[in-house]
Amino acid sequence: MKQQWYGTDRSLQIRMFITMFLLSVVYLFFVGALLSAGFDAFSVFLFATLMLGVQYFFSDKIVLFSAGARVVSEKEAPQLHALVERLAQQADLPKPKVAIIDTPVPNAFATGRNQRNSVVAVTRGLLETLTVPELEAVLAHELTHIRNRDVMVMTIASFFAMVAQIIMRWAFWWGHMFGGDRRRRDGGGIWVAFLVSVLVWIVSFILIRALSRYREYAADRGAALLTGSPSALASALVKISGTMQRIPQQDLREVEGLSAFFIVPPRVQSFIAELVSTHPPLEKRLAYLERLQREMAGVR
Repeated sequence: MKQQWYGTDRSLQIRMFITMFLLSVVYLFFVGALLSAGFDAFSVFLFATLMLGVQYFFSDKIVLFSAGARVVSEKEAPQLHALVERLAQQADLPKPKVAIIDTPVPNAFATGRNQRNSVVAVTRGLLETLTVPELEAVLAHELTHIRNRDVMVMTIASFFAMVAQIIMRWAFWWGHMFGGDRRRRDGGGIWVAFLVSVLVWIVSFILIRALSRYREYAADRGAALLTGSPSALASALVKISGTMQRIPQQDLREVEGLSAFFIVPPRVQSFIAELVSTHPPLEKRLAYLERLQREMAGVR
């Protein structure tokens, strides 16, 4: 039975729209500044497009390899496959591949360039830590990421940030390799491009992290609606976060590079780090789920 997705979070939608709008303004400024500086940006844009294409089409393989995830068959993990299949049917999604990561760190992520080429990965620690309803809620969160095409959205949003980073490195290298007459002949254009790229990269970095946090809220909402139990996801988040405090630091460091993909980052977030974090603080996610619980109770 397909899930009837009801209601919208206007506040969340507005925040995501404003963030995307600000990113567009920053990127238009970036393009205009490069053209005004007489910078030949075509080759850089072309190179960045090729890199982004590789990232988009091979992201699932790259992430699975980095995480040490192994795709498993239904015979190897029948209960896990059954949960994913049922939730995918409710969400009106093709069933994604299922992978398991052999680590005690409890976590999960979804990857793939579109709904038909996607993978849901869970760790051994997650399977050993959560109850079935909690595991179902986590899987619903990851399936919502797939349903919302978050990999595609974040890839597109980060395109010009990647261009800015490439220009930063290229301009810095060029300015140091060629000094004196060459620098004066260029009229400072290289350094203008460098400074503009630094500014655009910093602002983009902050805005993209904000967009990522908003999409985590959206995935939390989707999981709550899909399972009908925001409290199950809240319980899972508390367990995952609490369990990671007891995991040896060596195990946490092994997966920290994948923190942007995980449902809960494998590190403690401080107030200062919140601005550049890919995930909202646990306390705010729990408060959001509590509000969803009240809203859903009111609907019923």
